Amino acid sequence: MEQAENDDLRNLSLSGHVGFDSLPDQLVNKSTSQGFCFNILCVGETGIGKSTLMDTLFNTKFESDPATHNEPGVRLKARSYELQESNVRLKLTIVDTVGFGDQINKDDSYKPIVEYIDAQFEAYLQEELKIKRSLFNYHDTRIHACLYFIAPTGHSLKSLDLVTMKKLDSKLEAILEYRLAKRKMEAHLEDTRLARLVLDDVEAVNRKYHMRHRQQGQFQRKEVKSHHKVQLYEHFHNDNVPLSTLAVNIIPIIAKADTIAKNELHKFKSKIMSELVSNGVQIYQFPTDEETVAEINATMSVHLPFAVVGSTEEVKIGNKMAKARQYPWGVVQVENENHCDFVKLREMLIRVNMEDLREQTHSRHYELYRRCKLEEMGFKDTDPDSKPFSLQETYEAKRNEFLGELQKKEEEMRQMFVMRVKEKEAELKEAEKDLHEKFDHLKRTHQEEKKKVEDKKKELEEELNNFQKKKAAAQLLQSQGQQAGSQQTKKDKDKKNIRSIAVMLALEKEKIKVYMALFSEQMSNSPQHDF
Repeated sequence: MEQAENDDLRNLSLSGHVGFDSLPDQLVNKSTSQGFCFNILCVGETGIGKSTLMDTLFNTKFESDPATHNEPGVRLKARSYELQESNVRLKLTIVDTVGFGDQINKDDSYKPIVEYIDAQFEAYLQEELKIKRSLFNYHDTRIHACLYFIAPTGHSLKSLDLVTMKKLDSKLEAILEYRLAKRKMEAHLEDTRLARLVLDDVEAVNRKYHMRHRQQGQFQRKEVKSHHKVQLYEHFHNDNVPLSTLAVNIIPIIAKADTIAKNELHKFKSKIMSELVSNGVQIYQFPTDEETVAEINATMSVHLPFAVVGSTEEVKIGNKMAKARQYPWGVVQVENENHCDFVKLREMLIRVNMEDLREQTHSRHYELYRRCKLEEMGFKDTDPDSKPFSLQETYEAKRNEFLGELQKKEEEMRQMFVMRVKEKEAELKEAEKDLHEKFDHLKRTHQEEKKKVEDKKKELEEELNNFQKKKAAAQLLQSQGQQAGSQQTKKDKDKKNIRSIAVMLALEKEKIKVYMALFSEQMSNSPQHDF
């Protein structure tokens, strides 16, 4: 169809100046008046030099607070700045990963980063889906470049670096692997075997491709095509895609490269690139399809990852001042290509490929996110017969599908409700029967207990009556005994008094006898007188 349309076009010559050759100038003027935005994500451990490198790259001093190593988790801090160079305005957003690599358990260190990237894509998609959009003045926060800072260990990449870059990497194989896992869960064994074979084939082709171009000193930005891969993708196009597999343009850099020797640095670079390729991590490839930048990008690709040194201090070297780091053993110049790759990084990131990074973010990463999101929502471009679908048709189809599912669920819920009601009625009847049986049993038990209580009451009343009788008899006997005791006491007292009187009389009698005897004796001893 495209060939037919091209055949219908005719080339005509102009007889005079029209003026549409000024369109590039118009576009430049419009873009210059609107300004540009660029967002950089700096991923690296605390203290590795992220803030210093940003200050050096843009030749200014950004506001940044020194981070500690005591963060409980990874958090992302974004700060936006308005920069102007000549008559070009740039809204720069720098996102820092605070606390990255400071935790003992680093298993989930990448999650806040991936979630932040997805959140920016989601915010832009929601703005696009609005009825009344304002994209011309919308602050685009999508990440255009991810500078991944690698510690200059000189040995190999840390497991945290590999895992994080793997999660940030965006490629079709990750989506296919996810869909493969989903198919396995659904027990589609035949499809999963085919998928595994295709994935192995694609991964092997990709590794050979990258290794070949790495040895040639170039990385071509091409997508490895495979007939099986395309067929598998079309076969699985109805499955949901995990949005966390969508990522960003990764540019690995070796931070603080002045702490490692040159011969070790070359080996370290080769080791890093081989590990990235062997683990299937795809980094940002500098474009070589444009003639103006093809040569410089092809030349700079061999220097990946860039070994950089950052410094905002100026040191006098000869007759001029230059940004450098002063050491007791010498001076490391930031902008000296014999000392580090800072100039190469600045050329590739800002002066040559900044617009390509913006374009790749929008046309590749965001479009993949948007496509997966819309497919998840049920929107498609073609019907099962590969015929084009309009938005209205898609909406109507989705609406009818939703209404059908709703009606089906409503019928299922109605049947479920009737079944549940019947089950509940049966349970209630059974419970009612049990309650009646329990009530009758309790009633009988109550009557028996009541009878026992009444019998016990009668026995107690009889015992009480008997006790009262016994008590009355005992009281009577006690009163009689008290009366008899009082009379006997009186008699004994009288007897005692009589005895006392008798004793006294006997004593008096004895006294009288003694007195009489004494008187008789006295009378006998005295002379007799006549009276």
